[in-house]
Amino acid sequence: MEKNLAKTYDPKSFEDRIYKQWEESGMFAPDMDPDKKPFTIVMPPPNITGQLHMGHAMDASLQDVLIRFKRMQGYSTLWLPGTDHASIATEVKVVEKIKKEEGKTKEELGREEFLKRAWAWKNEYGNRITTQQRKMGTSCDWSRERFTMDEGCNEAVKEHFLRLYNKGLIYKGSRLINWCPVCGSALSDIEVEHEDKQGKYWYFRYPGADGSEGITVATSRPETMFADVAIAVNPEDERYKDLVGKMVLLPIFNREIPVIADPYPDPEKGTGAVKITPTCDPNDFEVGQRHNLPMIECMDEKARMLPICGKYAGMDRYECRKAWVEDLDKAGYLVKTEDLIIPTGECYRCHSAVEPRISEQWFVKMKPLAEPAIEAVRKGETQFVPERFDKIYYHWMEDIKDWCISRQLWWGHRIPAYYCDDCGEMVVAKEMPEVCPKCGGKHFHQDEDVLDTWFSSALWPFSTLGWPKETEDLKKFYPTSVLVTGYDIIFFWVARMIFCGIEDMGKAPFAHVLIHGLVRDAQGRKMSKSLGNGIDPLEVIDQYGADALRFMLLSGIAPGSDIRYQTEKIEAARNFANKLWNASRFVIMNLQDEDGNFKPMADAKTAVLKPEDKWLRASIDAAVAEITDNMEKFEFALAAAKIYDLIWGSYCDWYIELAKPRLGGADEEDKLTVRYMLVTALLDLLKLLHPYMPFITEEIYSYLPKAEDAPQFLMTQSWPVPENNDYSGDVKLLEASMAVIRAIRNIRAEAEAAPSKKLHAYIIAEGADAALAKAGAPYIKALGGIEELFVRADRSVLPEDAKSAAVPGMEIYVPMDELVDYAKEKEKLTKEGAKLEAEIARAKNKLSNQGFVSKAPANVIEAERTKLAEYEDLLAKNRKMLEAVLAKLA
Repeated sequence: MEKNLAKTYDPKSFEDRIYKQWEESGMFAPDMDPDKKPFTIVMPPPNITGQLHMGHAMDASLQDVLIRFKRMQGYSTLWLPGTDHASIATEVKVVEKIKKEEGKTKEELGREEFLKRAWAWKNEYGNRITTQQRKMGTSCDWSRERFTMDEGCNEAVKEHFLRLYNKGLIYKGSRLINWCPVCGSALSDIEVEHEDKQGKYWYFRYPGADGSEGITVATSRPETMFADVAIAVNPEDERYKDLVGKMVLLPIFNREIPVIADPYPDPEKGTGAVKITPTCDPNDFEVGQRHNLPMIECMDEKARMLPICGKYAGMDRYECRKAWVEDLDKAGYLVKTEDLIIPTGECYRCHSAVEPRISEQWFVKMKPLAEPAIEAVRKGETQFVPERFDKIYYHWMEDIKDWCISRQLWWGHRIPAYYCDDCGEMVVAKEMPEVCPKCGGKHFHQDEDVLDTWFSSALWPFSTLGWPKETEDLKKFYPTSVLVTGYDIIFFWVARMIFCGIEDMGKAPFAHVLIHGLVRDAQGRKMSKSLGNGIDPLEVIDQYGADALRFMLLSGIAPGSDIRYQTEKIEAARNFANKLWNASRFVIMNLQDEDGNFKPMADAKTAVLKPEDKWLRASIDAAVAEITDNMEKFEFALAAAKIYDLIWGSYCDWYIELAKPRLGGADEEDKLTVRYMLVTALLDLLKLLHPYMPFITEEIYSYLPKAEDAPQFLMTQSWPVPENNDYSGDVKLLEASMAVIRAIRNIRAEAEAAPSKKLHAYIIAEGADAALAKAGAPYIKALGGIEELFVRADRSVLPEDAKSAAVPGMEIYVPMDELVDYAKEKEKLTKEGAKLEAEIARAKNKLSNQGFVSKAPANVIEAERTKLAEYEDLLAKNRKMLEAVLAKLA
């Protein structure tokens, strides 16, 4: 091994190596010491179809910063990883692969063969994202990795299903459900994405059956008219009172339907009359239930028109719409058309329009499950961070509908319901029954449907720990500590985990739900394939390193809020890593002799601390207290800012600079102390930064001198604890000195004086402030580039011409004669004057040109005159300054 860090910070040279060392050494497994408090996070399982994106990178960074922090605090930490089978997404991928490679549909292949292909696909591609997650530095326990369809999770799903079924909370029934005609499956309400789109309202006249004018109705989906069973009007609507109870005709088809009175129609919307199609709209379904109306279906599962639609049968819904509207128009039934924004429901996977459809499906009764889940949040058993997400949770849970859990797919947890082939009796059981309890038959077939993906992932916090078995992991690590997730899946996943955890375990599954926002592009837009603005985290890691990406994400995030990905921020994070690398390299170099062996250093008992040592120790102690508090409150950006300032400012820019003269001095005893301070302070800083930037901190740690009993890896070192020494006097001295040094540096910069130029400086101060200035003189002279420092109470000693600055209790003056190189200043002012004279001549020439004055717009001429006046003013000031410089040179 080399004796020091490489000259250049290159994360590619060590990040993968370090991760391999961690994993092979078992560093991610929890310490099962019964005396250690558990701290548990279950990883939101990414889909096996997925590839690492910025959302995953954010998720991983937030979870890892927490788990590393708690591990160093001495908790028994378990971060349990895994992947989700993702029914619809995976089935689509496998179907596409079979079609491309074998030219077959899944139906042609058959269920058994299809599932073989699906498992093969999972085994080939399913671990891709977990391999990518390792690049982020995720310190989860891969030895406990789970999959939502592994044997244990499958057992948990069947157990949960049977428990709910036996309590009457799962039932099978015909209901209006959301149906995706492209995916060919039912969807729960929250799997439907609602989006406003430009569309049309068509106004059609339904003629009276008695030959009267009838009634006009507006619709955005004319293709559903074939399934109309009534026209509804509000009973308070005076316009239609005489029509209630009468019959109207479905245009062209002349099928009679009644006009009914119901509070559902809004008299202010459209014509105030609404066509009622119970099989095509959830509101119409409710009206149909109230009035005992018939159910007529007009579309099949592929959204093709059924025979009831006459000549339009077999057409796609949109093809039918076009032809049907044209025919209605020709027949004189189209009254008018309006262009309007129409709310549209789309499948969350394929984004095709969802069709409500009457279908026999499996449902979970939600009210009995939702009530204790609401109460758990109200009582604080589970707390959302930030708290404002409580309201969203309550709003959804209090208005919850029964959950449709069956999906017409093959990949997933098959519903554990079996039907007797002889009598049709249904038996719900974990395994296929041997004998029918009703007829004694011995032949059964299993329900064809699979469960909604979220049914299994709702059990994730406890199924992954061994439930329904009473495992040691389940006893120790449930309930979990924190769930980290995006605000976009509070309803999909978080709410379901809470009510399932309470139902099966008697306790909410986590104490805190840390909600984060989206990672958007630099313009604040959501990253998407269509916009082409996605950022690949793996490419960022390849260019800047995982530490830089993690620090950028964590230092820019606030709970519940979105973050913008900006290249300059990732570059700043990498520059920070580079700064730490170079500073550490300097420290290690000064700890070693010519042969690369560590020089002797003091320890906590023998170190003789100087004021700057005590100031640094006090700065670190104060920061540790604040950073720890921030971390406990999930304020990672605030903690990151303090760590950044502590390392870049206090340690690199100040302490190391103050230590350099001591390292190069003749006092060998003091060198023991300064070496001790450099390495112990650096170790504390590495510990504080480690949860954010685990790779660079671990690499630097490997080069530092260690006690024989010190942990091999930084990640298992103890989190810093403040020493609480009273170094207030030393802190006051150093802070006053640094304020003076900053003021002198600003004076230099304003005067454009070289940093290397030695200056004289005067400080006007009295009493305690004067004493501080005198005590801080060595620091001010060393870091301020001051050859001689005068501390006085009387301003009469000041030079006539000096630049000044003020800090609390002190005024600083630096003679102008020392700041300015008058020969260079003369040269600079002479050149500037010549340029100004040329500009004045050009402007005068232009303004004296009659062609320009007569043809140019008035505002252009005025702008040129303004420029001339400005140039003349600048030239006058330039000459005055040049006179002053020449006087100094005389």
